[in-house]
Formats: sequence, structure tokens, C-alpha cells
Amino acid sequence: MADTDQDIASNIAAVRKLLWLVAGVAALLGAILFLGLEKNGVEKQAPATAALPFGGTFELTRSDGSVLTDKSLAGRPYAIFFGFTRCPDVCPTTLARLALLRKKLGADGDKFDIVFVSVDPERDRPQDIGAYAEMFGTPIIAATGTDAQLAQIRKGFGVYMKKVPLDPAQPDGDYTIDHTAGIFLMDAKGRLSSIIDHHEAEETALDKLRMLVG
Repeated sequence: MADTDQDIASNIAAVRKLLWLVAGVAALLGAILFLGLEKNGVEKQAPATAALPFGGTFELTRSDGSVLTDKSLAGRPYAIFFGFTRCPDVCPTTLARLALLRKKLGADGDKFDIVFVSVDPERDRPQDIGAYAEMFGTPIIAATGTDAQLAQIRKGFGVYMKKVPLDPAQPDGDYTIDHTAGIFLMDAKGRLSSIIDHHEAEETALDKLRMLVG
């Protein structure tokens, strides 16, 4: 009986070895097949959107009435922020902060543009955003656009925006706007370099800007 048990154990061990061998061959064949498909362009089919640069293409109207596009911004790094002129705190704080950071960078502060995009075309006309930008004592490219143009650039940068009625009982009355508060840092080739968070430490923000213009 002991010999029979030993034989059964031996057979089980042999079956296990065979199964492991089969699994190994299957994995090898799968890898060869995968590499062959990828080489022939069958497996590697990245969606077209994956090749689109962050920010995408856009066209807006500057405060002086001229056209601002992703192409006209190319060639120089820039920090772009989305907001609106009637914003009570985040927008003025952020633009004042950018002005201060630029000053603290010294000569490097002149190596990048600051771009402010109003997401409130209903109330922010080009001349309004121009006057608003002048309040911060540093050169700021201010721009806005039509609803369609702003929807396109918000999509390209992944910016959240939502109108919020000040009085819920009057949805068509006065409103404020919830929106993304980060500052997007774009390099001279139009690629995303980094994002400065609204609550980020000053030295961290400065380091990101130094990397941007370095």
C-alpha cells in the first residue's frame, strides 16, 4: 500500500511539472505574439487624443482687442491662471502672488509671461480685464473669449468652472463662479511644466518657476 501511495505522489509531482511546463510555454508564446503584434502596429494603437498636447489649441481675445492663441504664446514660458474680475479672494490673491513671485525671481522674473483668462465673458469685457490686470503692478496678458472659445481652452487645460447663484431662489440673478484655482506653468514649447497649487508654500512655487525659466 505504501508503494501505491508513493507511486500516486510521484504521478502527482509529474503532472505538476507538466502543468508548469505547459504554462511556461503558453506565457512564452503569448509574449512572442504580443511583441509581433506590437511590431506590426496591431497592439500599439494609442488613441489620437493621447498625442494632443496639454492645453491644446485655443484662440481668445486680449484686452487690447488683438487675438491670443497657443501659437502666439509659443517661444516663451508662461504661467496661466483662470478666474474672473469679480472674484472676491482667490483671483486677486493669486495674481498678486504671481506678481510677487516674479519680483522675487529678480532678472529671471522677466523670462516668463503671466496670462490671466477670464471665464466670465458675460460680465468681463476685454477692456474690463485689461483694467483689472493693471492693478497688480506687473505685465499680465489678460484675455477672454466667447463661450465656445472658453469651453475649448478649459477642456484643454482641464479647468473646472461652474456658475453659482448668490441667491438660490433667483437662479437667473447675480452669481459667483467656482473654478480651478491652480496656476499652470507651460514651457516655451507649450508643454506643461508644473502646477502651482493655491495653498503651496512660496519657496516651492519659486522652485517651480526657476525650473520653468531655467
